[in-house]
Amino acid sequence: MSAKISLLPDHVANQIAAGEVIQRPASVVKELLENAVDANAKTIQLIIKNAGKTLVQVIDDGEGMSNTDLRLAFERHATSKIKVAEDLFALSTKGFRGEALASIAAIAHVETHTKTEDDEVSHCLKIEGSKVVEQSLSTQPQGTSIAVKSLFYNVPARRNFLKSEQVELRHVIDEFHRVALAHPSIKFLFFNNGTELFDLPPTGFKKRIAGIFGSKWESQLVPVEEKTSLATLSGFVVKPSFAKKTRGQQFFFVNDRFIKSPFLHHAVSAAFEGLIRPGFQPGYFINLHVDPKSIDINIHPTKTEVKFEEEQSLYAILRSAVKHSLGIFQVMPTLDFDQPTSLDVPYNFKDKAGIPPPIEVDVNFNPFKSTPPSFSKPKEPHWEGLYSGMNEVEIQSESMPQASLVEVKETTRVFQLFSKYIVCPLRTHMLVIDQSRAHQRVLYERFLNAITNKKGLSQQLLFPFEMILNPQQLQLFGQVEAALEMLGFQLSLEAENKLIIKGAPELCPSSKIETVVESLLSDQEEESSLAHFSHADQVAKSMAKSLAIKSGELLNPQEQQALLDDFFGCKETTVSPFNRQIFITLEKTEIEQKLN
Repeated sequence: MSAKISLLPDHVANQIAAGEVIQRPASVVKELLENAVDANAKTIQLIIKNAGKTLVQVIDDGEGMSNTDLRLAFERHATSKIKVAEDLFALSTKGFRGEALASIAAIAHVETHTKTEDDEVSHCLKIEGSKVVEQSLSTQPQGTSIAVKSLFYNVPARRNFLKSEQVELRHVIDEFHRVALAHPSIKFLFFNNGTELFDLPPTGFKKRIAGIFGSKWESQLVPVEEKTSLATLSGFVVKPSFAKKTRGQQFFFVNDRFIKSPFLHHAVSAAFEGLIRPGFQPGYFINLHVDPKSIDINIHPTKTEVKFEEEQSLYAILRSAVKHSLGIFQVMPTLDFDQPTSLDVPYNFKDKAGIPPPIEVDVNFNPFKSTPPSFSKPKEPHWEGLYSGMNEVEIQSESMPQASLVEVKETTRVFQLFSKYIVCPLRTHMLVIDQSRAHQRVLYERFLNAITNKKGLSQQLLFPFEMILNPQQLQLFGQVEAALEMLGFQLSLEAENKLIIKGAPELCPSSKIETVVESLLSDQEEESSLAHFSHADQVAKSMAKSLAIKSGELLNPQEQQALLDDFFGCKETTVSPFNRQIFITLEKTEIEQKLN
């Protein structure tokens, strides 16, 4: 009987491993950047084309590799990070599995140039699908350059699985952020299709955050510091007033390694309890330094999940440190028992003699004298004279059935409920309309029509508005710039990523311009995964959400009626732009059944 079990060839085993380690171009970026950091590089360059599908190249000035190490680096389970099993419990490097480069080489074309300080020339190695096609000498400065081309060229199913370039680029940028934030002392350069996205010089942690997300972030950060025998905690939390509904500014670093921890996230959220609105997420950039022996990193191929020995204690330390920092910097609401100094009595007043208060008496006052009230009718304006001389026009009214009169009269009697709903009673039923969703629908159709027809009305701003865009916002702005101009925005982009807004749509108040633009760019980043939606549709949705009437906003009867008139004039009245039900119908019979 022949054996059924056989050993897989190395290239097949590498392809299987690649399915776990390399999920998309961002996975390649992560592995190569972490290898460059482990090589003690001072400057790291990331170059990608077509969101990494065509090219992912990382160039560093680190220690480099010898010719022998270069060949061994692409073998499975070959690594310089650990020697024995005990090293797994005291990891100080990013990588340790020894599968990343072998997995990448199995599903792509890899070209590597490397040179150590002692070598006179650099070594070049080209691999295609786990097969070495060329090994030669080259000229390159000290360090390593790895270029990954044609990712998933031999795995068509995985290549077809990739999303649009916009989505994949967003994932690449996220991985770049995680590595760059964890190592602010290293210079990072990022190029996409020949365009520089980031140029981050060596700096401190706070400056690195501002360099990535924009200079305005410096004023939004609250420092957090705590040192215990268990862990050393440092970093920043974002002020509660700048909290967002979507995640994106939540970063945990353990021993300079980015991790995802819902447990620790809950600790920070607990510290912000009562300071942010429900549904909003606190922002934070927190570094944890613990004993490497007290954590386990080897539990997931992506190495973003960590197990702690003293998890409950870390939770308490983190929650207490964040709450303490918010209190110190007067972010949390506190009771002020200190009275103002203006109310203090000067000390030298003790030597002054008392002065009786002056009393004024009206000698002519008679409490028994009364004057009868006078009632006079206010004079009405002579508005009839404005129409004197005009020909009289006979106004004819159309006959209308009595039932219709009753129904029309009832429809005009709308009222607001809970500062959230507009109730419109009809003859046989009653409509309960969500005012925010109804207004979103009205604005969405107006904005979409303006973009489609290129007839957006614009109002000139008396004082142009300026915004500083970070590199990621700048890229997103290029995608929606045309749609914004069709809406009525008058925009110009100047040096140092400065956006000048000279005009805005008439429906957009000048006080909300910054909020609207920032929300638009944020929504564009979040909704970029919905590739089947156009930029015009996304812009119209975001603008409608930002400018619509909010729940809890009081409306007078005229505003309620105007909103209903605009809403029932829409093409679609059943769902909001975000596919949520706008109104419900309560039948008369249904109400009677509940009462019976």
